[in-house]
Amino acid sequence: MKKIYTANKFLMMIFVITALQIPTKAQSKVATTIAQFLKIDPSSRVSGMGNGGTALFGEASAIYYNPASMGRLTETDAQFTYSQWLAGITYNYAAIGIKVEKLGTFSLQATSMNSGDIAVRTVDQPLGTGEYYSVQDFALGVGYGLMLTDRVSVGAIINYIQETIWHDNLTDFGINLGVQYQVEEGGLTIGASLLNFGPRASYSGRDLYVDYNQDPTKHGGNDQLPAELRTDAYPLPTLFRIGISCPYKFDDNNKIIFAVDALHPNDNNESMNAGAELVLMKDFSIRGGYRNLFLPHSEGGLEFGAGVNYTFAEGYTLRFDYAWADYGRLLKVNRFTVGIGF
Repeated sequence: MKKIYTANKFLMMIFVITALQIPTKAQSKVATTIAQFLKIDPSSRVSGMGNGGTALFGEASAIYYNPASMGRLTETDAQFTYSQWLAGITYNYAAIGIKVEKLGTFSLQATSMNSGDIAVRTVDQPLGTGEYYSVQDFALGVGYGLMLTDRVSVGAIINYIQETIWHDNLTDFGINLGVQYQVEEGGLTIGASLLNFGPRASYSGRDLYVDYNQDPTKHGGNDQLPAELRTDAYPLPTLFRIGISCPYKFDDNNKIIFAVDALHPNDNNESMNAGAELVLMKDFSIRGGYRNLFLPHSEGGLEFGAGVNYTFAEGYTLRFDYAWADYGRLLKVNRFTVGIGF
């Protein structure tokens, strides 16, 4: 009973923090947050199901959608995702959840994104100056999750976040909180999570250094005074998710899992993600879904995927997952995920 009471307090804390962070009136505030790479879904499995992952569990990268999924891992699990993101940007994600008996599950996740070399162009030299710059994003998170009861799991992750544009960068910290409740064993699961809750941050660096003339109207004034431009501080892309997943078993080897999420971000309108996974002979999966349902001006949304599991030794399982996502005028994105459980 005490553990159930603790879970209720944990869930209430998520709702209270969300209410303080995000205005209750629906509104669109696109392009008002930093660290947009934190919004990219890393799991090929969940992506293939329309990104409805708040109530899903069973793999390391599920902690991205809800840290409470850590508590439901039955074994140590590691995953790596590679994606050639939009406009030729490279995206990589790695996560590991280490199950420790009687203590819970400890996790580590890392995200990196790199634009590659981009030519520096100016008004005077529109074909390029011969210099190149790049945009690099990085996040490292450590977390912990556990089962409070046989039905309720909770989890939390603290992320270190860094964005770099040429010689300028910003650093920030964010926290992810989550809770999952399984209504019946092997049945309906309800999940809620608050992602990227943290302070505002701004850029700094040598590209903001300028020569300044305090009073250009005065003859003989000094136009070489060293100065630095100051950038505004912006919040992280905080997101509140609530979702359900519901499996239906045809028999011991074949089943279908439905998943639906409702999203409330601080930098866009509310939307929904929905999808399903058909598991055949325990080891083969076919997935489909649609992301950002009811979101105005969204680009694309249809997603498909597939996966296969291979047990190559007693207690060791190797998994391969693939997902295809439509981004409308921005074309498509392919994700590839390799996982191992032991």
